[in-house]
Amino acid sequence: MSDNLFAPQSIAIVGASNKKGKIGTIVTENILKLGYGGKTFLVNPSYKMLKLKRCYAALSAIKKPVDVAIVCVPAKFVADVVKDGAATVKNFVIISAGFSENGAEGAKREKELSDLAKKHKLNILGPNCLGFIAPNLKLNASFAGGLPSAGNIAFVSQSGALAVAIMDKAKEEHLGFSNIISVGNKMQLDETALLEYLENDQETKVIGMYLEGIKDGVRFLKAAKKVSEKKPIVILKAGKTAKAQQAISSHTGALAGSDEIMDVAFASAGIIRANDLDDFFNLLGLISFADAPRNGAAAVITNAGGAGVLTTDAFKGKEIALAEFDEKTKKQLADQLPGESSVQNPVDLLGDAGEERYKNVLELLNKKEIGSIICVLTPQEQTPVQKIAEVIVEAKKTNTAAIATVFIGGERIGSAVSYLKQNNIPNFANPDSAVEALDKYYKWSVSGKRGTSAAGKKSPQRKKRVTDIIAKAQDQKRGALLFPEAAEIMELYGINCVKAYAILPGSPVPEVAEFPVVLKIDSDKVLHKSDKQALILNIKDKGALLSAIDKLQKNFPGAQLVAQPMQEKQTEIILGIKKDDIFGSVIVYGLGGIYTEVFKMVDFLIPPMSVAEIKSSILKGKLKFLFEGARGQAAYDADEFAAIVAGLMDFALENGQVREFDINPLFIYNDKRKASAVDVKIIL
Repeated sequence: MSDNLFAPQSIAIVGASNKKGKIGTIVTENILKLGYGGKTFLVNPSYKMLKLKRCYAALSAIKKPVDVAIVCVPAKFVADVVKDGAATVKNFVIISAGFSENGAEGAKREKELSDLAKKHKLNILGPNCLGFIAPNLKLNASFAGGLPSAGNIAFVSQSGALAVAIMDKAKEEHLGFSNIISVGNKMQLDETALLEYLENDQETKVIGMYLEGIKDGVRFLKAAKKVSEKKPIVILKAGKTAKAQQAISSHTGALAGSDEIMDVAFASAGIIRANDLDDFFNLLGLISFADAPRNGAAAVITNAGGAGVLTTDAFKGKEIALAEFDEKTKKQLADQLPGESSVQNPVDLLGDAGEERYKNVLELLNKKEIGSIICVLTPQEQTPVQKIAEVIVEAKKTNTAAIATVFIGGERIGSAVSYLKQNNIPNFANPDSAVEALDKYYKWSVSGKRGTSAAGKKSPQRKKRVTDIIAKAQDQKRGALLFPEAAEIMELYGINCVKAYAILPGSPVPEVAEFPVVLKIDSDKVLHKSDKQALILNIKDKGALLSAIDKLQKNFPGAQLVAQPMQEKQTEIILGIKKDDIFGSVIVYGLGGIYTEVFKMVDFLIPPMSVAEIKSSILKGKLKFLFEGARGQAAYDADEFAAIVAGLMDFALENGQVREFDINPLFIYNDKRKASAVDVKIIL
């Protein structure tokens, strides 16, 4: 994408008009009247002159350079406009609606437009978009009214109407923008392309996105990982409720809703996810105004004990935490404050606190290793609200901590809150919002130092062997691999499987070396064996085995059977691969066995990840108690389990043709015995 798409020195407006209410009129007036300093060309064959400017019949009639063409004509004429200008104009913003959002005919038009873009190597924003705004250039190339303040927030929206609402709200919040970009149908320039552009935009400190869908999840996460190491990405993602699940064959498929995977995917890329619109604004304001907390230690200053308690509660479950003050700090605080004040954290300045108490405590804390300071205020009768706000603004100039305020109230705090925001101090309506935003910002700053993930080395020979095994099953019209086939594949990826004896219909029973054994159906038609009474446990000798074989062969004529030595159970784990529509292969792991879908104690991982990253995730996840040694038990081997998960990731990345997969159960032990897979489903 060329830089001059969003920083053009010349613009042509195709469909420029002076008829009231027309989009072409609004766009023309926005560009001509709001201070844009570049050259503007008006294009409309119905006019010779328009707005006291020459009006051209077509783009091709303009014999001067045009960086961007803004197209506001009916959908049926758009392709002709692009064809006409493609030789000289390389950037188009298609505001016109009536494309893929509007049925088969519209989809056909969009396909034609996409083909033109590829043929002529064009950049096309839209179609069906609001346009874009570059406040620093005083350029409003959209049909939204007004010009937002210039600043360091880049905002990308899949909804034009929501973009307008957010611009209006931003005025109240004193937020400024480097870019506001509406993506419309995302025919060519999607959220990934815009991330890649904004990564190197010097005016952008934080990228905010409202998304309803993600066009190419794998490509998007790859770009986001790279960008988030430089600057924060805050996303408000619509569509949290999962649609009804389609019929699925493996346990794994029943475990994950799309929104759970979205959370994990965003976290894996260092993306900050906003819970709702309020959280979105809180995060954008905080990041725009402040640097990230340099550490997880937080201090709270308050003039109200109750508000201090509420703020303390807000830290529950967060990575940032209230700092423990040493005795020297407590004495220094006591020297500055009345005897009734609390010198613990939160520091209670008492209800009669004036600006001097806030000033003195802020100066003292500036000399400590504090990452963030939250100044809480309630407007009591004697509280000089404005003067306290001025003290906080002044303190920010020299303080190394991220400073935020929680001024609680209504009319009495209104002007002070506005003053704080005008001077780049984020104010939050309540303590929970403040702590939530600071915690997310801090976690981003830590995750941004993680480096790029790396998958294991790919093996062409291994992949070929797997492909051959799968091809054989497909030739036999089977929908799943048999256990011996699946076990052979797992061994290639370092995953140990229980020894198995295949028992084929009409063939001699193999000699089983050890008893007791379990006998079960090995068929792509019977995947949930417990439910179908398709397994028999604790078979103690050959005679009992022959009887069990006879029983299962009568109940399941023609099916292959498999016998396995009984394994002593300790802890059962499920491991699986879920095919996500957006992000591709997702690794699922958690407590396994027959209660897998009851408890749903599972976590998700998005490949690729290094073994070290996998281990770190395991030790933070729902199963961390196993690897920490719960209730005095010996800890399970996190390194062994991380290596197994890494092998499964390699399998997922190398074998995209596998539709569903799970190991349930994988037996793991905390007494030096090797983990082993008892049942493996590879569904094609």
